[in-house]
Amino acid sequence: MLQTIIRLARPDEYDRIAQAWMDSWASTGLEDASDALLAKLRARIPMEVERGWSLYVVDDNGNLAAMLALHLPDRYLDQLFVTPEYQGNSVGHQLLAFTRKHLPDEIWLRCVRENEKAWHWYEREGFVLEKEQVEPMTGFMMKYYRWRKSA
Repeated sequence: MLQTIIRLARPDEYDRIAQAWMDSWASTGLEDASDALLAKLRARIPMEVERGWSLYVVDDNGNLAAMLALHLPDRYLDQLFVTPEYQGNSVGHQLLAFTRKHLPDEIWLRCVRENEKAWHWYEREGFVLEKEQVEPMTGFMMKYYRWRKSA
């Protein structure tokens, strides 16, 4: 397991975060990396932070290994993306453990139904499928999950 640092993202890192987000998303095979996608993600990050995201990065000696976006008041894990070169190195597990420290009783999330690797992983991590519905902005069928702390 890598010994990385999870810390709050800085505004001067938003471009690098957008690049890492795009690279990770493209690695799912659901959308190709493109200048248009990168521009969309670059625009979205500051907007989401303004709306209440707590945005974290995984820093591996200056390399951006992953991003995590939480909306703490809603107990919502909004984004968890690990860059392709760090996938399979327990970075996702570290981020989920970090999330559970910040949201110890309940966590909500959603993921694209076609991203089977992601939702299988969440199910193995104890998340329970609550519903499926189409996301009107993207047209993707989304799977909505919830995790609750065991009594």
